[in-house]
This record gives sequence, structure tokens and C-alpha cells, in this order.
Amino acid sequence: MADNKIWTLCVIILAGALLIWYVFKYVGNKKYRKAQSLDGSFIQTILQQKVAFYRQLDAEEQEQFIKRVAYFLATTIISPEKGAQVTNEDRVLVAASATIPLFHFRHWSYENLDEVLIYPGTFNEKYDTDAPDRLVLGMVGDGVMNRKMILSLASLRAGFSAHPSAGNTAIHEFVHLIDKADGDIDGVPNYLIPDELVRPWLKEMHKTMEAIRKDRSDIRDYAATNEAEFLAVVSEYFFQKPKQLEQDHPELYELLNEIYTPSNT
Repeated sequence: MADNKIWTLCVIILAGALLIWYVFKYVGNKKYRKAQSLDGSFIQTILQQKVAFYRQLDAEEQEQFIKRVAYFLATTIISPEKGAQVTNEDRVLVAASATIPLFHFRHWSYENLDEVLIYPGTFNEKYDTDAPDRLVLGMVGDGVMNRKMILSLASLRAGFSAHPSAGNTAIHEFVHLIDKADGDIDGVPNYLIPDELVRPWLKEMHKTMEAIRKDRSDIRDYAATNEAEFLAVVSEYFFQKPKQLEQDHPELYELLNEIYTPSNT
């Protein structure tokens, strides 16, 4: 009987210690406790200066975009990690990256994301920022990192530079998150794509991937890695340089336009 009491006491002490550790590390640290709200006029200024997608919207749509960005900031934690110096402008760019692919879906939000971790630069698959093989710019977390996203601060800023390329790492990773929402990261975002578009999309996807592998396409080689990467890469292209994509790849552009800009939302 005495042994049972001692064992129970030990369990209680251990549980108490774990609770204290959790409160100290997560609840006591503000960055883990809450997201951040920013003033609407500040958000508007950054969007006007940095986000071409926003500038192309009409006044009513711009107002809605600002609200969506503010909502993301108020509900999703953005945490600087490993010495990254994250500004409020960077936070707006993260939220804009999240808003762009879902802008025409008014009732869709990232229910599978709690936190965006910002690293200063590239990292490897083990989240090491000093390893020789640090080539990763962004990643949607899995396992213990489930419901988290990691972004390189340098690549986040590059995606919204004064002269951006067709690439945008943050948009790329949010497209992966959209793709993942149905349980599979497979290049077919079932929550967005209408059933009648699935077959034409797969056909155009595989045709274009084959062209990339044969060096017959200007779309970057990484898009041919697999179906998930194809969706993410061409979505970057669609949102960054839509006119060029429409000119160079009209069939692909039309399908992406139907996926991301549906007639009934």
C-alpha cells in the first residue's frame, strides 16, 4: 500500500513538472500564445508597395483583401526562429501570400495551419540552417511539425521584390497547404478544383511535366519533380506573371484560372 502511495505521488510530481515546463515554454512566451493584429492602414501601405496582385484589384476587392490579410494575422502565429529579424512588413507579406491563392474563395481558410516559422535563410530537411546541404527555401511541416510551415525570410522578401521572377516561395508553400487539406499532397486540390476539371487538369499536368523533362518547356525543372511540385510551381507562375503564362501556356493558364477564379464562390 505504501509503495502505491509513493508511486502515485511520483506520478503527480512528474505531471506537475511537465505542466510547469509547458506553461513556461509555450504559454509564458508571447510568440507562442497569440497571433498579432496590425493596423489596416499599415497593411494597405505594404500591400500597395509590395504586392502586385493587390494593386490589380478594384477598390472593393482591395478592401476585402486587406480584411483577409488582417484575419490571417489575427489567427495565425508568425514566429521568427534561429535569429531571423522579422518585421511587421514581413508578416504582412506572409499573410498576403496566404491570401492570394484563396482570395476568390470567401469561405475557405487555412484550418490546417497554426504557425508560420521564419528562418533567416535556407535550411535542410532536418531544419538545420548551418548544414552544407541547406537548400530548402520553404516547407509544410509533418509529424511533430504538423500544422506548421517554415519559410526562409530571404526568399519571402525576394518573392515580393521590385522585380520579382515567376517564383514566390511563400505562395508555393501555401499552395502545398491547400493541396494537403484533402489529406493528400498530390497536385489535385480537391477542395478547390471542380470534379469536371480533374481529368483535363491531370492530362495537361502530365503533358507539361513530360515537356519539362525533355527540355521543351520554359517552366523550371523543379515542376517535373512530381504532381504536387508541379501544382505549386505553376501556381507561383500564375500569380506572379499571369500574362506571360497566358501567352506561353494558354491551356495551362485557362485551367489554373478556372481552379483559382471559379465563377461561383
